[in-house]
Parts: sequence; C-alpha cells; structure tokens
Amino acid sequence: MSNQDLLQPGTRVVELDIEGMTCASCVNRVEKKLGKLEGVQALVNLPLESAHVTVPPGITNEQLVDTVNAAGYKATVHQPTPAPEAAPAENLLPRLVLAALLTVPVFLISMVPAFQFPQWGWVAAALALPVVTWAAWPFHRAAAINARHFASTMDTLVSIGVAAAYLFSAWQLLSDPLLTEHPGMEEMEQAGLYFEVAAVVTTFLLLGRHLEANAKQKAGDALHALLSLGAKDATILRDGREQRIPAGQLAVGDILVIRPGGKIATDGVVVDGTSAVDASLVTGESVPVEVEPGSRVTGATINTSGRLLVKATRVGSETTLAQMARLVSQAQTGKAPIARLADRISAVFVPVVLAVAALTFVLWLLVAGAGATGGGLRAAFTAAVAVLVIACPCALGLATPVGLLTGTGRGAQLGILIKGPQVLEDTRTVDTILLDKTGTVTTGVLAVDSTLAFEGFGEREVLRLAGAVEAASEHPVARAIAAAAAAREARRGRESAHDGGHLPPVKGFRSAPGGGVTGTVEGRLIVAGRTGWLEENGIAITPHQARAQTAAEAAGATAVWVAVDGTVSGIVSLRDTVKPGSRAAVERMKALGLRPLLLTGDNAAVAAQVAAAVGIDPAGVYAGVLPEGKVEVVKTLQAAGATVAMAGDGVNDAAALAQADLGIAMGSGTDVAIEAADLTVMGNDLSQVVQAIELSRRTLATIKTNLFWAFFYNAVGIPVAALGLLNPMIAGAAMAASSVLVVANSLRLRNFGRKA
Repeated sequence: MSNQDLLQPGTRVVELDIEGMTCASCVNRVEKKLGKLEGVQALVNLPLESAHVTVPPGITNEQLVDTVNAAGYKATVHQPTPAPEAAPAENLLPRLVLAALLTVPVFLISMVPAFQFPQWGWVAAALALPVVTWAAWPFHRAAAINARHFASTMDTLVSIGVAAAYLFSAWQLLSDPLLTEHPGMEEMEQAGLYFEVAAVVTTFLLLGRHLEANAKQKAGDALHALLSLGAKDATILRDGREQRIPAGQLAVGDILVIRPGGKIATDGVVVDGTSAVDASLVTGESVPVEVEPGSRVTGATINTSGRLLVKATRVGSETTLAQMARLVSQAQTGKAPIARLADRISAVFVPVVLAVAALTFVLWLLVAGAGATGGGLRAAFTAAVAVLVIACPCALGLATPVGLLTGTGRGAQLGILIKGPQVLEDTRTVDTILLDKTGTVTTGVLAVDSTLAFEGFGEREVLRLAGAVEAASEHPVARAIAAAAAAREARRGRESAHDGGHLPPVKGFRSAPGGGVTGTVEGRLIVAGRTGWLEENGIAITPHQARAQTAAEAAGATAVWVAVDGTVSGIVSLRDTVKPGSRAAVERMKALGLRPLLLTGDNAAVAAQVAAAVGIDPAGVYAGVLPEGKVEVVKTLQAAGATVAMAGDGVNDAAALAQADLGIAMGSGTDVAIEAADLTVMGNDLSQVVQAIELSRRTLATIKTNLFWAFFYNAVGIPVAALGLLNPMIAGAAMAASSVLVVANSLRLRNFGRKA
C-alpha cells in the first residue's frame, strides 16, 4: 500500500527542495524539526536534497519552510516544472582549486626537508590561512549555523579539526620564544606545526565533496532523463485544420496527428491509421508494437511508420510518464527498513565523536605527559584531530539513498517501477511466485490453432462460414475466428488471383452471451458456439464428434462447434499462445531460488498444457480459480510458510496482488492491477518480471554493501586514530574517499541489464 493510500481526509503531500544538507545528521535533524509540527511526517533525501512531507490541515507551506530555515538550512516548495539545475560541485570548484594550489607548497615546505628554509613556518602559516578560512568556509558556516541551534553535524567535526590544527600551530609559532627569536629550520621542525594538516585535510574534503556531488548528479540522471522524455509540442486537429500547441496545453479528447518518426505527446487511443510504435524508452522492450484503430498508446513513445490520429485520454500529471516519474521519485525519497539503523546511529554520532576526541586528548596527556618539549601535547592533539577528521558520517548518510537513487533510476530506464524501499526487502525474502496465466505467461490473445471438418465438409469451408458469422460479434473468441478466416481468404485470393478474398456478409445475426452466435451466410443457417448452444438450437452431436471435441479440449484448446443447416460440420480449436520468452523467464526464476506456480481460471487441461510449455511443475498448477479464489490461493500459501510474489495484469488479479507479499503488475494490464502492485513492469514480457526481482535484489545488496563499509570504516578508523596511529592528513583523505567509494559502488547499478 502506498503512502498516498494512508492519507487522512484533508491531508496533502508537499515536496520541499532543501539546500545545505551535507550528511546523515543533517537529514535526521531536518526530519526531527519537521516532525515536531503536529501531524507532520517527513522523509528527507540527502542526494536529491529534497523532503517528502505529509501535511495535515492547518499547517501551511510557509510553516514548513520556516521550520527548515530555522534549523539552519534553506527550503523552498518544489515547483512541478523544474528549472535547470546547477551542479552543486560547481560551487565548490573555485574553493577546491585555490586550496589545491596553496596546499601543495604548504605540504612540501612542512614535510620535505629539501624545501625548508629559515622561518618556513611563518610562510606555511600565511599560505594555509586562505585555505582554512575561505576554502573551508562551507564547513565553518554549516558548523556555526548548527551550533546556534545546539546541534552538530559532519561539518562540525571538520570545522573543529581544521581550525584546531591551524590555531594550535599558530599558537606554537607565537608563544614559543625560540621560534620568535631564532626561527631557524631546526627550531621550526621541533615545534610540531600542523599547518599542512589543516590545509591537506581541507583540500581532500573539498575534493571528496566535489567528486561526490558529481557522482550524485550522475545517480539522478536516470530520473532527469525520464522527466525529459515527454514531447514538448503536439500537433492537433481542430476544425479540420492542423495546429501546433505546447504539450502542456493538451486536453482530454484532443485529436493528435502523429507523423512517422514523431513522438506521441500524451496517452491516448488510435482512432485512425496503422503503424508500429517504438515504446522502448518507456517499457524497456526493444521490439516495436503494432497499433491500429482502438489500440492504446503511451506518451513519449515514437511512431515509426504510418501516420496516426490519436485521441488524448490522459494529459498532464495523469499520463503514464508522469505517474512513472512520480513513483520513481517517491521510491527514491523513501527509507528502506535497513536504513533505520544508520538513522539511529547518525542521530547520536557527532556528539559521541566529539566526546571521544576530547577523551582521546585527555588520556594522551595523562599517558604521555606534556613534557618539556610538548611532545605529549603534540601527540594528544594529533590523535584528537585524527579522530575528528576520520569520523565522518557522510558515507552512512549516502549509503542508502544513493543506492536507491541509482537502482530505481536504472529501473525506470528498463521499464521497471519500484514503488518504495520496502519492496527491496520483500524481494529478498520471496521464495514462491504465482504467475497468472492469461496476459502474463501467455499473450492473452486467442488464435485459431486448427480446424477439424467432419464428413461432407472441408476445413476451408468450415472456417470461412464460421468466420463470416463470428465477424458480427465482439467476443474475443469470435474476433479470433473471424481474423483467421479473413486472413486465409485473403491469402487464397492472392494465390489464385481471385477478386475479393473477403468474408461473405451475415444476415439475421444473433448471439447469446457465453453461448454462441447464429446467422445466415450465403443462404445457409450457421450456428457456432458451445455444446449447450448447439443443443439449444436443436442440433444433435454424435458420440464420434463429442470424442473429437473432448480430445481437443484435453490438449489444452478452446473448442468451438460449427453447424451448417442443422448439421455439425466441424470444430474450430483456439489457443492462448505462450509468450516467446516465458519459458526462459521461468528458468531464471528457478535460478533465483523461486518456486514458480501457475494460476488461472481456465480448465485443468489448458493449464497443464501451458505449465508444461514453460517448465512449471504439474503440482504447481492452480486451475479453474475464480478472482476471489486467487486471494485464497495466496493466503493458503502464506499460511503454509511461503513468502509469496504474485504477477498479474487484470482487474481480477488486483485483490491477489494486494494480498501477496510482493505484487508485480504487468504494464500492459489494467490501472487497478498496477495500483495494487508493489512492482510494475511497463512491458509485456515475463522476463521483465525476473529482471525486476533481480534489480531489486541487486539494489538491496548494493545498499547493504555500502552500509557495511560505512560502519566498518568508522568502527576501525576511530580506534586507530584514537591510538595515535593515524596521521590527520591520511584520515582526511580516507574520509573523503569513503564517501566517493560508496557513491561509486552505487553507480555500478547503472550498468545493470546491459550486455557486456
């Protein structure tokens, strides 16, 4: 169930853009501040720099913005049409360049004897000053803002560490008489100056932030690409004339003119023309889909050949593309259960680190002693600064949201929509998958498989007469028979150079729902339908004919009787064909440790034939199941201890999709099925269901890997630093690298599904 379903009457959702957040502590702080407003619930996303806020009546947008601003950040209400975004990294680049240019000479002067000279400490202090002030200003500013609100974040640690290193060194220079009266190389070397530490740490952190910002931007590219897929303009017919208007001005009922190569501007139904539509950008399927009058088309797909007239059925925020973008964005904003531990830790992380740094400083002084030369003081200071610098919770804050951002973004490119972070956990535990037969495993479109003619009649004659009478019906079985008969007649007409090839007209047509049809064709009374329909029309069926019909149904076919002038003339057999990729998809499910089961309302013979064709065990077939029975099947499996996924596409699947631990809807299905599901594949291929599960599991695994290394890094790094075994410069480099590595690991998901 989505968050939207849980909203109370009058409750609304507000999207906020938030500037100034740098780590998990910032996220936690904003969520807590917003949560103090009565009835407000907020989910804050660090890489997207946004907040998804559920707001009750009586709370205004201004209150939300003011609350975030009062916490030391800058909030604005998100606008539906996003303005071009400036990369956050660009704001840091000038500071990074200056820091790098000045840090190199500071490092060489301080660390390489060959570059040292009398009074080099004063030169290092002068060169490092712009680095620790202007270049490091983003850290100091954020720390000061948080301090005013009695809060602390990663920036607090960095600011204190950098400032302490510089101020301690400056105090050494100014307070030591030897350095002020005899500032030679030996005296400088013994003084324990840390100007290079302050400069190098600042430079490494700026570099890390710069790389991290670029990487986060790449992680969000998929969502931005999805939002930009839609057509900007549309050509419509008004009063018989073509008129070009912005896509945003389209209204339901407008008739769009789509020329070959043109992009379909919105969801609609084809009213004229035939063509093949390339839907790969939306569904992930590479094969164009044939469309004709009555076919549904989706906005942002491309018309590859003929001219189409399309009647708009959904526009603006109601289109499939807009709903996809909304689902992806909501999924990226949410929190997976696995992230809760990181949230709890980050809430107390910075105060604990400050306490550890202070304790480290005191213990080192007690153990080593200040000494005449200040060696103990320098050791204590070095260890405390290293603790501050190494203990950055940034990697923790990025571990989950960047993984989600990249995984769901890649899913959108493949036509896979993950409704929320909880889905990732569900895919990990699923061990059984129920597959609805019609429309999921099979095409859902009946096609004539064979025609059997009894004595006195020919196969062509039986199919031709049946097709002629069925052509007047709208039933799917009737349409399939009429289409097969028309195709055969057209083919015969081409081969024999005869005129026509068309089916003859029918007179006196009538039909009975669930029974069959009757009508006069070329002066002959034709009756087609089920056994009961023939009996109702006084037509006798011989035992031999009954055995033929039983054999056809036992083989998994739908058998339709055809009678001419009161005599049974033959049987037309139809089958719902298995989709080409279904068998391979079932094998992949087994490889993932899933037990595939087949669920259908059809008879047992049809179900067994389909199960055998795709490799499902006969014991795993549920046939003759009504819609309410599908829910009972799911409940029975769950009661037996199975964690159940359900894949379906119809209205009759919606209840079972909602009941299942993981509901997977086929995008070719109904809106109600898609709404009830947790995962939606926009295509029509069962292999996409497997790909959706694989992507979800891969995303979860990536997030777990990120969190493991983020925890491991801090668990190891802080004690090592506290023991004085870690130089603050190395700590700064490692801290910056940890965030970049977490993001880089997540970016590997962008290659999911691509062939090597």
